[in-house]
Amino acid sequence: MPPGGGDENTEPVDLKSALEERYLAYALSTIMHRALPDVRDGLKPVHRRIVYAMSDMGLRSNGRHKKSAKIVGDVMGNFHPHGDQAIYDALVRLAQSFAVRYPLVDGQGNFGNIDGDNAAAMRYTESKMTSVAELLLEGIEQDAVDFRPTYDEESSEPTVLPGAFPNLLANGATGIAVGMATSIPPHNAAELCDAALHLIKHPGASTEKLVEFVPGPDLPTGGVIVEDMNSILQSYKTGRGGFRVRARWEREESGRGGYIIVVTEIPYQVQKSRLIEKIAELLIARRLPLLDDIRDESAEDIRLVLVPKNRTVDPTLLMESLFKLSDLETRISLNLNVLSKGKIPKVMSLSQVLLEWLEHRKDVLQRRSRHRLAVIERRLEILGGFLIAYLNIDEVIRIIREEDEPKQELMSRFSLSDVQAEAVLNLRLRSLRKLEEIEIRKEFDGLTGEKAEIEALLASDEKQWSAVAWEITEVKKRFGKNTELGARRSTFAEAPETDLEAIQQAMIEKEPVTVVVSQKGWIRAMKGHLADYSSLTFKEGDKLKIAFPAHTTDKIILFTTGGKFYTLGCDRLPGGRGHGEPVRIMVDMENDQDIISAFVHDPAGKLLLASTVGNGFIVPQSDITANTRKGKQVMNVKLPVEANLCKNAVGDSIAVIGQNRKLLVFPRQQLPEMGRGKGVRLQRYKDGGIADIKAFVMDEGLTWKDSAGRTHTKTREELAEWMGDRAQAGRIVPKGFPRSGRFGS
Repeated sequence: MPPGGGDENTEPVDLKSALEERYLAYALSTIMHRALPDVRDGLKPVHRRIVYAMSDMGLRSNGRHKKSAKIVGDVMGNFHPHGDQAIYDALVRLAQSFAVRYPLVDGQGNFGNIDGDNAAAMRYTESKMTSVAELLLEGIEQDAVDFRPTYDEESSEPTVLPGAFPNLLANGATGIAVGMATSIPPHNAAELCDAALHLIKHPGASTEKLVEFVPGPDLPTGGVIVEDMNSILQSYKTGRGGFRVRARWEREESGRGGYIIVVTEIPYQVQKSRLIEKIAELLIARRLPLLDDIRDESAEDIRLVLVPKNRTVDPTLLMESLFKLSDLETRISLNLNVLSKGKIPKVMSLSQVLLEWLEHRKDVLQRRSRHRLAVIERRLEILGGFLIAYLNIDEVIRIIREEDEPKQELMSRFSLSDVQAEAVLNLRLRSLRKLEEIEIRKEFDGLTGEKAEIEALLASDEKQWSAVAWEITEVKKRFGKNTELGARRSTFAEAPETDLEAIQQAMIEKEPVTVVVSQKGWIRAMKGHLADYSSLTFKEGDKLKIAFPAHTTDKIILFTTGGKFYTLGCDRLPGGRGHGEPVRIMVDMENDQDIISAFVHDPAGKLLLASTVGNGFIVPQSDITANTRKGKQVMNVKLPVEANLCKNAVGDSIAVIGQNRKLLVFPRQQLPEMGRGKGVRLQRYKDGGIADIKAFVMDEGLTWKDSAGRTHTKTREELAEWMGDRAQAGRIVPKGFPRSGRFGS
């Protein structure tokens, strides 16, 4: 409350408007002055201020280092009124060769490492600029860019750097603003220069053409980019996308037919120590049955040793399972959201970014040329005055010695300007020798010629672009692919064609289990292959429905009365302790549906399906797997009709028996094979429906088991009276057929 506490000192404010106004101001500040880089020099304000402050302090690449604490202090005191640790963290990143493709800071001391260890405190480290930072500043003292007052208005700072180096794409950037973010991976400077030179000649060049010069990122830590080229092209066209990056590895023989896998490069922005921890955790959790051990033998270079379980392990399969489960493969995102002309946040394409950088370089060239022209004109004016003085040296000396106002007299006597007269008056006596006059004439002629060249340059758009192209060519020479810093580190490859099923199995330790399903739909996996199921226990009122041997690497298929197939990973089934879990927790099975059958998936197998009304068909097992909890609808049924039989379709003949105890045998070829449907009529009934169905090989005969467990077989000749065509009624079953109406096997 203001002094006095009266209502006359308060002013009502609409809360919504006040919050909107303040949050907008905060959002704009974050976007403009913190999170997004400028497309022209590729720098955020804090990085720009660090580089400029180091230039101000004279920390050139060929000079000596200075304490980082002093640099941070100057940046904070003169340009960037924020926390010293935030400034130091930004400076450290500019010096890390594993974080920045072309470091802007040459650090001396502990600046952290790829394991994720922090840099030493700023009082222990020293820094200076690199030649890349000097390129970004080149021409800044020649009015190349605009300056603005610093936060305390005691000095000025550049709004943007001249940027002779394509820093935005070469070093990349990341940042999160309000409602937007940026993520730009580093690229190869020589490739960017080639693309820029092509754009100068062909300003309307397509992204397809530019991608021939810039095929993708070039990451500080190397690695292999396995992204599809169409995807890369689309990313550069839209400014949004991503790149899959894998670690680089090689196989080394270890004697006696064995081998090890050595990882020499890891993906960008992955901490090596955390990567090893993650793989070790997967080993402990038995998620990597093909891997025996991992060792870190790194010194200055990365060397991670992966030891396979045995010599028969396929190294490609082992690595594919590691790529799937660990950060040995990551996705680097691309979001080219930058400040266009330093003011407008905008997602740009590759060509737009390069064109705006080229426009900036042309603008810098024009400003530097005009600045140089002004310097030349001032110098020519002074030299012109000197030449007039030398031609009339005796009279000039007399005027200076005898006149009370020599400056005014010189100006009126020889038509000199104020600047010329002042320069003549400031001439030293030792400069009055004849040799000096010759030097002045020589300098005058040289500057006159340079002035004509600059004027011609400023008058010709073509000459300006030629000059920009020459500057870019010089940068390309300094950072060409034949140089140590400029050589491409990331390469391109296609991910090997590997069976996804094999990869999935490679990530699961193969162990024998027995899958048990109860009448009420509870499922579990008992360790080992049980020979006797009588010892199994169930909840009260429940009992065994299905039990069969399997392995943890298998897929378990469930078929329900709704005609749906559900897929469960055997390794994901609850263990044998207790009674397991209800299947309905694992899949979205409707309450009015029950499990008909459960079995191990065989991709090469085929199934014989039938519904209660006697319709059926054959479905390949390759068509029944479901990737989601919802399952896969294969047999179309609608209540009161339900699916009720699912048998292996092995053989050339089909035997079907109805609830009326009539048997029909017909050729399998009369039954269609399809991925989904209602099916065709198997047998004709006046009332009732189907009881059982079986596929068999006619030459081996039709078998069934009686109530005593004895097996009966009917040969082709003995089955003659029951053989017919699909959809016939059939005849009463042979003597000795079980009363249950089922084949029993």
